[in-house]
Amino acid sequence: MDEKQWYVVNTYSGHENKVKEKLEMRANSMDMKDYIFRVIVPEETVMVDDKKGGQKEKVKKLFPGYILVEMIMSDEAWFIVRNTPGVTGFIGSSGKGAKPTPLQPYEVDNILKNMGMARIDIKKDLNVGDNVKIVDGPFANMSGTIESIDEEQKIINVLVDLFGNETSIECELSQIQKA
Repeated sequence: MDEKQWYVVNTYSGHENKVKEKLEMRANSMDMKDYIFRVIVPEETVMVDDKKGGQKEKVKKLFPGYILVEMIMSDEAWFIVRNTPGVTGFIGSSGKGAKPTPLQPYEVDNILKNMGMARIDIKKDLNVGDNVKIVDGPFANMSGTIESIDEEQKIINVLVDLFGNETSIECELSQIQKA
């Protein structure tokens, strides 16, 4: 598997940001930036009442005790993440040396959308001519080539083979993944 995917990592509750920092430092110092890409603490900003009767913003963790890691699951990357101080393990692993199962694209999209982020970075990850797979909608499981990208609207036009004819299909960012 040479594909970057998202995994859920269990941490000590309250230590999510420390684990994120340590994991990013370890990825840099151990030259694993080509395997461990993004580490995210799922958070949202909510309004809470303060003592003076007003309201103030507070950052609330969506999943206390968990972080998301975008990585290519190699033996080395798996070892580095598991052995980062504060990490208790991966979610979706049966233990006994079994590698965990990644999150599905729609699960990652839902979490990141709540945070104002996207699973795919249009500027870095997508180019006209790239092969992609449609993962959601009426054309799910079809593969095609990117025809055009609207960065502002986050719309991708994908050329797919429909009954022997090349047809352009408009997809949202959350509906595709790189092939």
